[in-house]
Amino acid sequence: MRPHNYVLVIFDSCRYDTFLEAGPKTIPKLGEVEQRWSYASWTAPSHYNLLMGLLPHSSPKNVYASEYYKKDFFKFNERLGVEDVGFKSLVPQLYFPSFLQKRFNYRTHAMVSLPVLNPRTILNTGFDTFRLMPKHNDMRAMLREMRFPEDRPSFYLLNIGETHYPYALPDEPPEEWPRISGVHGVFRHLDTHIVGGKLVEDQQAFFDQRKMDLLRDRQVKAVQHLDRVVEELFDLVPNNTYITITADHGELFGEEGFFGHGPIQHNKVFEVPFVEGLLR
Repeated sequence: MRPHNYVLVIFDSCRYDTFLEAGPKTIPKLGEVEQRWSYASWTAPSHYNLLMGLLPHSSPKNVYASEYYKKDFFKFNERLGVEDVGFKSLVPQLYFPSFLQKRFNYRTHAMVSLPVLNPRTILNTGFDTFRLMPKHNDMRAMLREMRFPEDRPSFYLLNIGETHYPYALPDEPPEEWPRISGVHGVFRHLDTHIVGGKLVEDQQAFFDQRKMDLLRDRQVKAVQHLDRVVEELFDLVPNNTYITITADHGELFGEEGFFGHGPIQHNKVFEVPFVEGLLR
């Protein structure tokens, strides 16, 4: 039997608790929504881990890391509908898209929303197509480009930007987006602006808790919107497609004086939702 199509959906910056507060109805049809933890606190390194095959972990106690990795990689047998996939299968390249191409003849595609993942980065390895989308906040536009030819299985990585600052929906005019000094346009000014971090006294006017609560509510609404788009994804994909939905990292909304993600050591910047299952 041909391997499953596999779709890995990453809600960029989506916190576990905001995901639950959104109360999605469609996404949990895949399975139980788990609380997991990212291996990294911002987008680029987290996606490198994801594309190594290391999905957000469950932080188990009394387990050697090597044993956890072994079990985690073995889970890809279920995701792909194959046998004998393990850590050694990916050696020496340790890169999941290339492995899928060479071992199981997958077509491999990536559509990303965040510029730090653009096609000129090292992440564009082992993909037949890799595209930075024209808008950072339009998952539905990605669905219009997805194809699943019957002759070979397909793998898609979808990096979704609606849940990333400024947590804007695709039909919301940019002039209505919230703007926080030093955060908006962070990629363009990466040398002079922080990605996230501890709030200092002269920033308090920008980081009052009322504004933080507003931003958190916007992420909740973004998840509610994406739940409806995921329903369209479910209708689009063929039977026997396995889908994983998770986040690359979390986000801080004023807790203990932090906002955003990146150079932050806080549980909420690593805590992410995780749900997956096979659509038959």
